[in-house]
Amino acid sequence: MGISSIGIGSGLKVSDIIAQMVALEKKPLDGLQTKQDSIQTKLSTYAQIKSLTSTLNDAASKLTRDSGWNGMNAASSSSAVSVSVTGIAGKGVFDIGVSQLSQAQTSVSAARAIDQKMGEKGIFKLTQGEKSVGIEYTADDTLTTLAAKINDQASGVSATLLRDASGKEQLMIRSKETGVSAGFSIAWDEEGDTKAPADMSFSVTKPAQNSKISINGVEQQSATDTFADILPGIKITVNQVTTADARVSMTPDTEGMKKNVQAFVDAYNALNTLLSQSTAYDSESKAAGVLQADSATISLQNSMRNVTRGMASNASGSLKLLADIGLQTQSDGSLTISDSAKLDKALSTNPAGLKSLFAASASSDGSGGGIATTMKKYTDQLLGYDGALNSKTDSLEKQKKANLSDQSKVNNRAAVLEKRMTAQYTTLDTKMASLSALSTYMEQQVAAWNKSTS
Repeated sequence: MGISSIGIGSGLKVSDIIAQMVALEKKPLDGLQTKQDSIQTKLSTYAQIKSLTSTLNDAASKLTRDSGWNGMNAASSSSAVSVSVTGIAGKGVFDIGVSQLSQAQTSVSAARAIDQKMGEKGIFKLTQGEKSVGIEYTADDTLTTLAAKINDQASGVSATLLRDASGKEQLMIRSKETGVSAGFSIAWDEEGDTKAPADMSFSVTKPAQNSKISINGVEQQSATDTFADILPGIKITVNQVTTADARVSMTPDTEGMKKNVQAFVDAYNALNTLLSQSTAYDSESKAAGVLQADSATISLQNSMRNVTRGMASNASGSLKLLADIGLQTQSDGSLTISDSAKLDKALSTNPAGLKSLFAASASSDGSGGGIATTMKKYTDQLLGYDGALNSKTDSLEKQKKANLSDQSKVNNRAAVLEKRMTAQYTTLDTKMASLSALSTYMEQQVAAWNKSTS
């Protein structure tokens, strides 16, 4: 008789024995899994560091570009003229008058009875610019079918029917674009056996026209109500004829510049805070940051702080340090605008010096430069393919892979042990069961002999 459950033959709690031995074999997993959790936490932290470094790099980049310092505010004294900044614009004041708005041409036919047939076959010729389209019609066509043919074949205009209560209709043709260049002419081709239909003359109810403005007395025209290229970096939009000039003022966008500086400070502080928390050690709770004592992280933090505490080499003027514009480094390494009056004064009276403090170019050998220039260069290196951040992440990924491999080895050894012990105890059970059966048989035989002897 076979063994149905391991341990029955021997009478031992074999399952418990095997489970305890396998658990003992797997004991190293506790340490490996704890280490794996730590590695994963470090990887997640470095992903955050990389993201915040990228944000700091973007903020620094903005302060190194001319567009970060040449921003202008555009204001108009009249709602008839609106202006917006589209690029690098210059400071100035302009008086703008609007004498005419742009207009699309509209031509309307003489009134005819609704659904009256054309009566003759012919060709309706529409010329717009250098393009002419000949639209054939039959004697059975009406204004409705002619309008459909015009819309199908003449892409630059749209045709619409106008009907009144007296039972009359007119064909209205309108150019799709405004401006003189979009104007069109209509003719009836009467060559050969084609004729112009009766009572189908067209009159121009609205001529095509350009918008006209004057800028400080100089007249300008546009096919639309927008003037995008008249003044560099400025788009002018007109929507009403004026009786008095609108005054347009272009002034430096000091508030935008200040926001760019604040964005740099905020991005730096966010990264500095994460680095500080990750490398800190709390003596009271005896809790260490996930990257505490990590030399690569500590070096990164120190290098960042050196940039903000250092002097802007190659900067022109008197502004050389962030402290010169009211930015102070705190004991925890963070930056704060402690004296906004200094920053405001630099923005209003020395914008060139302020720009140079941040955006001064590096020397010919690549060293030095403004604060933002240096920070951008440093963060570029950090974020590079072979940079410190990717190198650290790669190192952690290798540790993670090696750890998982070690865990697999432990699990494999435990599986081998469990299989071997199960086989051994199964063999033992078989032997013990056989001996037990023999013992029972012998007892039965002895009992039988004794009975027979009696």
